[in-house]
Amino acid sequence: MAKEIKQKTEIEKMKVAKAVKKEKMENNPMREPMLEKVALNCGGTAEKLDKGIKLLGLLTGKKIKEITSSKRIPSLGVRPGLKTGCMVTIRGPEKEALLKRLFGAVNNKIKKKQIENNHFSFGIKEYLEIPDMEYQRDIGILGLDVTAVFKRKGKRVGLKKIKQGKLPAKQEVTKEEIIDYLQNKLKIEVEEPRKKGEEE
Repeated sequence: MAKEIKQKTEIEKMKVAKAVKKEKMENNPMREPMLEKVALNCGGTAEKLDKGIKLLGLLTGKKIKEITSSKRIPSLGVRPGLKTGCMVTIRGPEKEALLKRLFGAVNNKIKKKQIENNHFSFGIKEYLEIPDMEYQRDIGILGLDVTAVFKRKGKRVGLKKIKQGKLPAKQEVTKEEIIDYLQNKLKIEVEEPRKKGEEE
């Protein structure tokens, strides 16, 4: 009997210790997820690439980077050294405002399956769907892809060149934390996956 009581006491102590640890982790400001960057990209070659560069420049006012292929895909006409797209990365204080604006093109909604640990992505079919965007004759009709990347404080440890450290799995920003950020901070609706046979 005394042995059983002792075991129950130890189990209760372990539960209390786990609860305290969890509370400390949740209230730790160093654990708070942050929006690290927003990346926009357009795919295309030749004339379509030029249009993509103009579109991203119009949206961000930043210098646009061209993406060069390193692979050979004969069926798509892709060869090493061919320019196949363009991208731009926004890291400054304007990244959150830009993200909110881009979400306006998809009715402030995102599918749950588009969210992963540390990031989420979504596509915009036509730039005209973005609020305050007008039709540009030299661009025509064009879409783009948007990716938002999250981090916690301390990520620099895994990126620096001198005395680089490994980042543990607990440093990852989980899918659930990103969903919470989208719903509470940006007021974005996260759509659950439809069940089999369910109508739209």
